[in-house]
This record gives sequence, C-alpha cells and structure tokens, in this order.
Amino acid sequence: MSKAPRQGSAVITGASGFIGSRLRDVLLDEGWDVIALTRKNSPAAARGRSAEVDYADASSLRRVFERERPDVVFHVAGATKGVTYPDFERANVMPTRNLVSALRAAHHRVGRFLHVSSLVAYGPSKPGEPLIETAERKPVEFYGRSKLAAERVLEDEIGAALPWTIIRPAGVYGPRDVDYFELFKLARRGLNVFYGNRAAWASHVYVDDVVRASIDAARSGATIGKGYFICDGKPLTWADAQREIVLASGKRAIDLDFTYGSVVVAAALGELLTRVDGKPRVFNRQKAIMGKQLAWTCRHDAARDDFGYKPQFSLPEGVAKTYEWYRSAGWL
Repeated sequence: MSKAPRQGSAVITGASGFIGSRLRDVLLDEGWDVIALTRKNSPAAARGRSAEVDYADASSLRRVFERERPDVVFHVAGATKGVTYPDFERANVMPTRNLVSALRAAHHRVGRFLHVSSLVAYGPSKPGEPLIETAERKPVEFYGRSKLAAERVLEDEIGAALPWTIIRPAGVYGPRDVDYFELFKLARRGLNVFYGNRAAWASHVYVDDVVRASIDAARSGATIGKGYFICDGKPLTWADAQREIVLASGKRAIDLDFTYGSVVVAAALGELLTRVDGKPRVFNRQKAIMGKQLAWTCRHDAARDDFGYKPQFSLPEGVAKTYEWYRSAGWL
C-alpha cells in the first residue's frame, strides 16, 4: 500500500485520550507528521512520535515548538472530572495558557492553534431552543467554567497574536469512550437506566465527526479567531437517545428511573470516596448540576457555513458502530 502524501506536521495534546487518539490516527492515516505531547511517566504514543513535556513548565513546551515548528497544534487534552474548581483550572486553563505562551515565544508563525472546548462552556440551553454561537455564555458548573476560562485565554489574552480556532462539541461518543460506555454496558445487561433525565434534551456527535471538524476547521482561513458548535444536528431526549443504545444491543431492556434526589446522594458518596483515595468519580456534585438541566443542545450552522462541516453519522448509525466496537474489542 502506498503511503499517503504528506499533509503537514501537527502537535497534539491528549493523544492518549478518547478524542485525541482518534484524531492522531486519522492524521497519521492522511499523511501528517504527528508529535504527541506526553507527561512524564506516561506511555509514549501508540503511533507516531512523542515528546515529553510538563504543561506547568512553559520552557519544556517552547523547546518542542522550537524543534518541531508544527503547522498546526491540536489542543485536545483536558479533564472532565474533578471536585474543586482548582482541579479543573489546573487541567484545562493553565495548559492552554502555557501552550499559547510557548507558541508565541518559539513559533508564532504556526498555521493554527485548534482548541477543543465544549458545549458546556456556554451552559445549558432551553428545550426547543438549541444554542448558537452568539448566545450568552453562562456555564453552571466547574468544568464549564474552566472551559470558558480557557477560551478566554485565546480571545482576551492572545487575540490576533496567534491564529486560533475553537470547536465546541456536544456530547461526544464513539469507540474508546468510557462515559457513554456505561449506558451500553447496562443495555447489554438488559437495563435502561435514567438518572432523572428521561425527558431532558441533549445534542450528540460521533467522534469521527469531531475529528473531521477539527482538521477541516484548522485548515480553513475562514475560521481564524472564531469558535464553533459541533453536533449531529438533531437534539433528542435521553429517552430517545438511549432507545437507540438498547436497539443496538439487541436486548430487551427494563427501564429504571432514579430520581434527581438519588443522583445527589450518589454524587455526595462519589466525592467522599474521592477524598479517601484521590480518584475522581463520574458521580459528583458538579455532574449532578449538569444532570439537573433540562437541555444541553446546540446548532452547527456556523460550522457548516464557514468550513463545510456536515456530520456523517446520525445517532442510530454512530451508536451501532460504537456498540460493535465495544463488542469486538472485548469491552462488552
């Protein structure tokens, strides 16, 4: 098989994570030279090259940028779990600030700094009123606040000093994801569990659509200094979304509805366990705040208009592919 023609060089943060690992693989398959930034004692990149850095030490980042002089930096790394705001600030804001500071010092002619943010940086929407980019940003919990703070590093501190673009995916699912996986695992066991959210609305997006949007946005001149929502275009209630997961499993599932009060109790217990062993849990009070909202929805019109974004996977298609991956990989 002939090699793909070289497309450019890219530095990626978070290349060992869910979205970052898929982005790395696609870039490599398309002929990019990819350098994954890894923390000390972390495993080297599974594919491509890697460079060890300390995000708290801007000099280690400068050395990489001076040596590699990448065409694009894809900043995907971040934390979705934590207990205190400083937990999220250290994982989501500080690395962003130090990365762009190092770029300004060592390689200000970089083609693009593509920052993967999140819908939660804007906060919840209203049922039937998906968010667009001109909406007021009002995050309601620590993760969303930290993602907004990271965006403002680019908007307010960097401005036109570097060419940057932000993408804000809705709920991302797909192969290797561990959060939605819990719903797939329950469906496999014949359970369809709701946590007070059966009637709540959400936008979703398959991981490959996020990856395609990231690459295309990073290569478009129309996206410099702008941010975009990325979703599959069809908000659904969790009742409808989880029905697709049950259908993909091929099982008959029993519906179980937990009240929001029980979620709050589970969140408190999760934080108690975290204080004991230091490991962040899926259930914590910040996640409970997110789960209480009536809608987390958005539109992708701006991404379509500016760089031709068009989701390739509907939720039924993406869920079916995801379920098959979990099964073939031995997760189910």
